[in-house]
Amino acid sequence: MKKKYDVVGMTCSACSAHVDKAVRGLDGVDDVNVNLLQNSMTVEFDENKLSESQIFEAVDKAGYKVQNIGEKQVSNVQENENEHKKKNLILSFIFLIPLFYISMGHMINWPLPSILLGHENMMIFVLVQLCLVVPIMFINRGYYIRGFKTLFNRSPNMDSLIALGSSAAFIYSLYATFMMAYYLGRMDMDMTHHYMMQLYFESAGMILTLISLGKYLESRSKQKTSEAIEKLMKLMPSTAIVLKEGKEVEIAIEDVQIGDVVIVKPGNNIPLDGKIIQGHGSINEAMITGESLPVDKTIGDQVIGSTNNLDGYMQVEVSHTSDDTTLSKIIRLVEEAGASKAPIAKLADKISGVFVPTVITIAIITFILWLTLGNKDFHFALNCAISVLVISCPCALGLATPTAIMVGTGKGANLGILVKSAQHLEELSKCDTIVLDKTGTLTEGKPQVTEVYPMGVSENDLLKYAGSIEQYSKHPLAKAIHSYVLEQGLSIDSLDHFEMKQGLGLVGDLKGEILLSGNRRLMEKNGVDLSSIENLYKELSSKGKTPLFYSYAGQLIGLIVVSDVLKQTSKHAIDCLKDMNMNIYMLTGDNQLTANAIADELGIEAIGEVLPQDKEKHVRDLQEKGHRVIMVGDGINDAPALVRSDVGIAMTSGIDIAIESADIVLMKNDLQDVVVAYELSKATIKNIKENLFWAFFYNVIGIPVAAGVFYSIFGWLLDPMYGAAAMSLSSVFVVSNALRLRFFKPKHQIIKIQENRKKEEKKMKKVLVEGMMCEHCKAHVEKALNAIDGIQATVDLEKNCAFVEGEANEATLKQAIEEAGYTYKGIE
Repeated sequence: MKKKYDVVGMTCSACSAHVDKAVRGLDGVDDVNVNLLQNSMTVEFDENKLSESQIFEAVDKAGYKVQNIGEKQVSNVQENENEHKKKNLILSFIFLIPLFYISMGHMINWPLPSILLGHENMMIFVLVQLCLVVPIMFINRGYYIRGFKTLFNRSPNMDSLIALGSSAAFIYSLYATFMMAYYLGRMDMDMTHHYMMQLYFESAGMILTLISLGKYLESRSKQKTSEAIEKLMKLMPSTAIVLKEGKEVEIAIEDVQIGDVVIVKPGNNIPLDGKIIQGHGSINEAMITGESLPVDKTIGDQVIGSTNNLDGYMQVEVSHTSDDTTLSKIIRLVEEAGASKAPIAKLADKISGVFVPTVITIAIITFILWLTLGNKDFHFALNCAISVLVISCPCALGLATPTAIMVGTGKGANLGILVKSAQHLEELSKCDTIVLDKTGTLTEGKPQVTEVYPMGVSENDLLKYAGSIEQYSKHPLAKAIHSYVLEQGLSIDSLDHFEMKQGLGLVGDLKGEILLSGNRRLMEKNGVDLSSIENLYKELSSKGKTPLFYSYAGQLIGLIVVSDVLKQTSKHAIDCLKDMNMNIYMLTGDNQLTANAIADELGIEAIGEVLPQDKEKHVRDLQEKGHRVIMVGDGINDAPALVRSDVGIAMTSGIDIAIESADIVLMKNDLQDVVVAYELSKATIKNIKENLFWAFFYNVIGIPVAAGVFYSIFGWLLDPMYGAAAMSLSSVFVVSNALRLRFFKPKHQIIKIQENRKKEEKKMKKVLVEGMMCEHCKAHVEKALNAIDGIQATVDLEKNCAFVEGEANEATLKQAIEEAGYTYKGIE
């Protein structure tokens, strides 16, 4: 069982380390991931061995609280907490400003009331400071409650350092106050004045207020790191208009069921994932896919919940409930990635577990050494010890990794790149080799019939045989051939038996004889003589074309050539990957000659004739040679290879997210996003290293300075107030540095094919055509329009329109379409 909880009271990396240790030690816990940034804890445990109450008890003993808060309540809780911090901060400053002015004014010759000046008013001077610092300590009492509780539980955290430092300053100041009263009563003005100069009331108040200021700024900054998730959550509509018994009824989104029909009007968000059953629309999917331009969709098209319908009326049949929509999956994926830990964070985690006890030990040693060996008075030794306590900042160390991961994965989600975990993000930055599936990754995945070579039968007979067997397969090549046969207006027969041979082709029984469709190995396995077509086969393969063999009753009856064109962005993406010094391989089931032709065009190495189950072996072979391998595929057929690779990247349409097999999911079917993902991983890991460097560097320099190590050489001595300010600013600095990732832009230029296509389409006339149902219809309309002099036309079956370039009046276009048997609906 895997469950996520909210942990209350964590303030630094030492806190998260103690919570992790407390829960991980329980019998039945398989894994624990404590996230300081989100104040959350994910526990994977055996519910037969361990109960939730035992987990809660372990966290409570560590000095923290666990509670379950719904996703929609989390942001409200965070906002309320920030408001509470802001209110306390303002109140603290109201008391701190006069406290600081009074305590330091006489040193800087600031004007002070006469009641606070002179030896006769020394006790009034001290008591006013005492009255001002007590409210500050009360306002910020949480540091003492949490700090001493965790200290007594032997799991000290940042609050413990603050509580010890400010308490030491306050207690010593009280001691000095009593000594002043003692010597004043005996009229020893020198000693009275001596102790008046050793008051730390302003330091105690300043430490608490500056730390609170830093925590408030840090909290505000941390909120920005999760803004990607918040933006996505705000997209989710709360209600939907459902069609019930012919009437439109508005109901809560949680009450909508699979199969319900929802109404989507212009300007409204699509409530849930589904399929358009009536109408059409122009959909803005930018928030899901990262694609800036709207997508036109019509009957039969899938739509994504929470995307915006810019124009058009639609009726959508719901396919997923509110908990299972694409957006819900994305939110969960981004949250899990943000909460996960990168391997680079392990060193920081180990240090965090012992950091606070080490700091307390250093402070004690500093105090003792200066008091005994340094020949300094109690005041000097205490000053150094307090400075050590307040300048040491485990927060910066704990925030270094999770802030960068949260911002990086959030930025990826905005770009349509979904990262499963921080580990995969880091691993991606280390990879040097990329293996690419061909179909649908490098190519459009929509092959077309280009040539037909009959052998011993007529061309129409060969096509009839081909259409009869290919109609049963869902393979892209089969679909292309089947559609082509239908476009020719040929009839096809039904088979008595059909079987698909993995990696070979199709076998069917037609009128009592065996009908085969597939590659060369299928023919040879079934004893079909291919000698008569050997030269033609080699010639076609060398040109990158995919010839499919057909035989009937044991005799070869011909070849049909199908070509799958490269995506327009593939060559550019490959060039970018080469610039990054990537080793690039293409795996395909095509024969080696065909694979080489495509690879030569791209300038990469090809491995052909690879069965789906063998792709994993090729990835493993590369890994055994010392390479870190990225596998890019469709996330379904390539699942074994995706799992085997160091980082598996799935190309997807944005509806069926292959989360299980892939480590990274690209919402757009564009290889260029692999380039963007790689650059984003590099930028994120660089940011983490910067954060860790500054966190370590700060403590390595800050603690010795605070301890007075450089006092004898340079005369450097750190006031506890400045230590508190530095402690606060270090955390703010780390978070602010991570937030720079929000402005990440890939170094390599990304070609916007869709935008270019849109620009070209704007130059053309968009002619709306009604009645087209299949590729056969498309071919008829294109033929009719292209027969007009000076006209070049391309039909888009999905959009029910034709893009017409050239000079032709509307009447001519209408006549051509209607004579072809379809309905002219005007020019858009």
